[in-house]
Amino acid sequence: MEASGGYERTVLAALCAAGLHVVLLQPRQVRAFAQYKRRRAKNDRLDAGLIAECVAGLTARRAGFDPHLDLLGEALRRIEQIEADIVRAKTRRESFHDVRLRKAQTREIERLQRLLKAETKRLVAEVDAAPALAARLSLIESGQGIGRRTALTLLIDMPELGQLSREQAACLAGLAPFDHDSGTHKGLRRISGGRASVRRALYVAALPASFRWNVALCELYQRLVAAGKPHKKALTACARKLLTYANAVLQRGTPWTTTEPLLNGC
Repeated sequence: MEASGGYERTVLAALCAAGLHVVLLQPRQVRAFAQYKRRRAKNDRLDAGLIAECVAGLTARRAGFDPHLDLLGEALRRIEQIEADIVRAKTRRESFHDVRLRKAQTREIERLQRLLKAETKRLVAEVDAAPALAARLSLIESGQGIGRRTALTLLIDMPELGQLSREQAACLAGLAPFDHDSGTHKGLRRISGGRASVRRALYVAALPASFRWNVALCELYQRLVAAGKPHKKALTACARKLLTYANAVLQRGTPWTTTEPLLNGC
């Protein structure tokens, strides 16, 4: 199947419930495959054949669809939307000079903050009701610098965590620096793609972790900055390190220790 803005999820769930293995492709994958095959004509029948041909050439398969995680993902997206609404409300408040309007906007922010707290509490309760998920959440949260909010994002939006190498995890989160070289030209290494929600959560967590909460990350950040790396590159490296720690503790099945995990050479 090809993703279609979420409209495919009902069909995906029904097919998986029937015992079928379903591969969900990104539209850009199908478009790139069509370009590779030099296919220009487009209609429903041709698209279906193109998708089938594209899937036949795949060697790697993703984990199966989990309806419970899908519902938790909806709750997490609701939390993300409320967080975005709070940021917008605070920005709007800055443009008001009338005391009455500023107070009204402040009340709206407080309402959204109460809603955010309630939705987060409800999501945590749903995770705690599933012993396997609760155990994974506890392991992720044991890492120094990984708070409850970041741990929830890693748990729900990256269920493959713990079954990947550190390189695969970094690529999936969009935190892996890719080469841009050609001949003698050595281009800048840049991160690209991946799951935006996971990358954003780790980047936000890396800032306080690399300045206060995680000794190893503090040392890493200072070493990179001393070597001439810009602040954002050093912080991205710290975010990638946090992901490596979370992946390692899930692979080992034991909580974080004060010494860095040695799994996968990290």
